[in-house]
Amino acid sequence: MARLALLNDLLNAGCLRELALRGGERVLDVGAGQGQLSRAMARAAGKTVVAVERHPDQRAEAARLAREAGEEALLDLRAGDAAALPLGPGEQGTFDVAHTRFLLEHVTDPAAVVRGMVAAVRPGGRVVLADDDHALLRLHPEPPGFAPVWDAFVRSYDRLGLDPFVGRRLTGLLAQAGATPVRISWVFFGACAGQPEFPGFAANLAQNLRGAREAILAPGTLDGGALDALLAELARWAERPDAALWYGMSWAEGRVP
Repeated sequence: MARLALLNDLLNAGCLRELALRGGERVLDVGAGQGQLSRAMARAAGKTVVAVERHPDQRAEAARLAREAGEEALLDLRAGDAAALPLGPGEQGTFDVAHTRFLLEHVTDPAAVVRGMVAAVRPGGRVVLADDDHALLRLHPEPPGFAPVWDAFVRSYDRLGLDPFVGRRLTGLLAQAGATPVRISWVFFGACAGQPEFPGFAANLAQNLRGAREAILAPGTLDGGALDALLAELARWAERPDAALWYGMSWAEGRVP
């Protein structure tokens, strides 16, 4: 959960700029996680956000954080699957914006998720998809041993029937679901050693690889020593004055006819 909270801290401002809520919108957030972005959207819209999250631990943390911030009224937190949204009959086709971030790379049928989001949005409303294309990551200077470990991490998605490059096909998912793609962009995700947020980006990368250790090593093409060696190299790399991490989260918006 600490890694997810860190991701929110690093990315939310950029996502809110891209989302450009004007106020008064009814927002549906699919795969809301710990709810930090959901609450930020609610503050920008001036209305409660319907935040759907499948995992009970994430929902519990979202509720705790909202309570701690005195913002419980900002979230209508609902348990449910992204491919079968927990909406009442009168709620379909009523939302101004449906949004999801870092979800489609983790589901085996992203098209079903996007179809449900399109069905939830009123005519003229927006469906916003933000997700990863793991081919975009670049480190400079690249730590020794990074390429084979990152490739093994990316390939671990395939074995689970997931798409590590789903970010490049977000417009296709919108069009297939009946929305008209109207805008694409990037949310830059990175920093260099001279920026105060750089340690957070470096820590997130290392935590991501540690968390995926079992999946990375499962095929047997890479041994644990290589992964451990890279993690040590990453720690040294993060101390370099010339270190930089470059990445971009894909962003696509569609209008519902």
